[in-house]
Amino acid sequence: MNKVVITGMGVISPLGCTLDSFWNALLSGTSGVRRIQSFDASAYPVQIAAEVTAFDSDIYMPAKDAKKMDPFSQFGFAAAIDAWEDAGLNSDEIDSERAGVVMGCGTGGLHVAQKAGMALPEKGPKAFSPFMVSQLILNIVSGHIAIKYGLNGPNYVVTTACAGGNHALADAMDLIKRGEADVMLAGGCEGSINEMGVGSFSAMRALCRNYQDEPQRASRPFDADRCGFVMGEGAAVLVLESEAHAKKRGARIYAEIAGAGRTCDAHHIVAPDPEARQAARCMKLAMEKGGVNPEEVDYINAHGTSTVLNDAGETRAIHRAFGESAHRLSISSTKSMTGHLLAGAAAIEAVVSILAMNRGAIPPTINYETPDPACDLDITPNTAKEKTVKVALSNAFGFGGHNCCVLFKKD
Repeated sequence: MNKVVITGMGVISPLGCTLDSFWNALLSGTSGVRRIQSFDASAYPVQIAAEVTAFDSDIYMPAKDAKKMDPFSQFGFAAAIDAWEDAGLNSDEIDSERAGVVMGCGTGGLHVAQKAGMALPEKGPKAFSPFMVSQLILNIVSGHIAIKYGLNGPNYVVTTACAGGNHALADAMDLIKRGEADVMLAGGCEGSINEMGVGSFSAMRALCRNYQDEPQRASRPFDADRCGFVMGEGAAVLVLESEAHAKKRGARIYAEIAGAGRTCDAHHIVAPDPEARQAARCMKLAMEKGGVNPEEVDYINAHGTSTVLNDAGETRAIHRAFGESAHRLSISSTKSMTGHLLAGAAAIEAVVSILAMNRGAIPPTINYETPDPACDLDITPNTAKEKTVKVALSNAFGFGGHNCCVLFKKD
C-alpha cells in the first residue's frame, strides 16, 4: 500500500492565521479565550469563547463570494488555500481526477440558520435567501474547495462531532493508501460562536461557567478545578499525498501519516465511557496500523477538553493503551489555549502534532494549577519544553461515542 505524507498545512485559529503566528502563540502559552465580541452575550451564563479575530476574508475571496458563505465555510476554504500554497501545488501538474477533498464539520451554517429563524416571524417566507441552502449544508465547504482548484476526485464531509477532523484525515489517508487518489486535502472547520451555538452548548452544561471575568483561565484541561470546555472556532486543512507523488514533484515532506484507529464507545450520547476501553483500543489500533509500539510514541496531543469526565477518562485510556510507557509520554492539550473548535479541533491538533515533530518542542497545557490524582500524566504543565519528537499521536473523541486517533511519523 502507498505511504502517505503531509506536504502542506493551513490554519485559521483564535491564536493566528499563519503557521508561525499560531505556533509561536502556542509555545508562549498564549490563551485565545476572551469575552465574546461577535454578539452581546451579557444575558448568557457563558460570555467567553475563543473567537477568530485575525481573519480577513478579503485575502481569500471576493466580498460577493464571502457573503454567500457561512463562517464555517469561509474558515475551511481559507485554510485549504493556505495549505495548497504551503504545499506548492499547481493544478496543472496534478491529475484532477485523482485529487479530492474530505472535511470534518459538525454544526454547519449556524449563523445563516439563526439569521433566518430570527427573521421568520416578521418576514415569513421572505426570511429565506436563495443562497441559504448552499450556506447551510455541511458538505458545501468541500465543494467550494474542489471548485477553487478543479478537483474531480473523492469529495465529501464527515460528521462525527469533535472527532470529525481526524476521521477526515483517516479517510483521506485510506483513499491514497488504496490507490484511489494521489492528493487529498483534508481537515476540519467550525464557526459556531453565535447565540444559537453558545446558548445550546451552555444549556446542556457542557461549557465552563466559571472564570467569566478571567476568561484566559477558563480552559484548564486535566486541572482539578476544570468545569467544562470553552468554545472555539476556526479551521485547519492538511495536504496529503502519496510519497511517490510528493517526491516526484520535489515537495517538502512534513511527516508521514501512518495509521488511524476508529472505534465507538456505544455508551452514551454525550458522556464518554468511564472505563475508556474503546478510547484505549482506538489508540492501540492507530499504533498497530502505523507499525509502532507504545514505547516508540513520543508525544500525544490529547483530546483534553477541560471537562471532568473526558480528562479523567482519557487519562485512563492512555494508561490502558500504553501501560508502563504512559508516564514516559509527553502530553499536552492545546485546547487550553485555542478553546474547543468542535469538528475543527482534531484537524488543528494534527497540525500541532506535526509542528511539534518539525520544530522540536512540546506546547504546554496552560492553567494547570491544582493537580488531579485522576489525571496523573505528564501533561507538559504551563511551559513548553524542547523535545525530539519522531512519533506523535493525536486523539479525538466526539459526542455519540465516536473515537478517532491518528498517528504521525517523522523520518
